[in-house]
Formats: sequence, C-alpha cells, structure tokens
Amino acid sequence: MKKIINTEKAPKVIGPYSQAVEANGTLYISGQLPINPQTGSFVEGGVKEQTEQVLKNIGAILETAGYTFDNVVKSTVLLQSIDDFVAMNEVYGSYYKTAAPARVAYQVAKLPTGALVEIETIAVK
Repeated sequence: MKKIINTEKAPKVIGPYSQAVEANGTLYISGQLPINPQTGSFVEGGVKEQTEQVLKNIGAILETAGYTFDNVVKSTVLLQSIDDFVAMNEVYGSYYKTAAPARVAYQVAKLPTGALVEIETIAVK
C-alpha cells in the first residue's frame, strides 16, 4: 500500500506527481528544486544557495513522513553544469556527515524553470 506525503513546508507540486510516496517502509521523494515554499520563488544566489534550499525542502518532506537524513539511502543529483559539482558537494556533505547515502550526479541539458540543481531522494526505515 502506498501513502502520499505532502507538506506546506516544501514547494507545491507543479504537475501530476506527489512530493513523496511512502511504500513498505521506503520513502521516494520527487526531485526537489530550489524553491522557497513560503514565497514560491527560487532562492537568490548560485548553486550553493540553491543546493541548500533543495536540501531544506527534502528535510521538510523527510520530517513530515517521520524520517531523517540518516534514513536516506540514495540520492540522484541533477546539475545544470557539472562544473558546479564541487560547490554542490560542499553543501550536500554538510547534511550527510556520517554514513552518507549512495549517490549519482549528472549534468543535464536543462532543469525545470532554469534551476541549477535538482535532487531526488530515497529513504528507508
């Protein structure tokens, strides 16, 4: 059985998908963009600031579903430019100090609404 997870502490969805879905003790979080949920706008700054907002959005969804960053087992990072990898990684690493999840990072041709970074996450209890 699946449970749809939704919180006002993360950006509203902009299409036919859910912020997250929980099934059999696994939480699948849709790709999060650097949108401030209070304003509905992108955060100011570069990839570091955008990565910080993305991870805050992921954290809000994790919390709503009863998970933490310690439960994250896999992340997929999409970057507008692979040249931003080191800067993204610096912020990302501050959220995963021990037992970091498996991860892959890709440069993509374009992200929704011109984002520099998008991160999708899987967590398990």
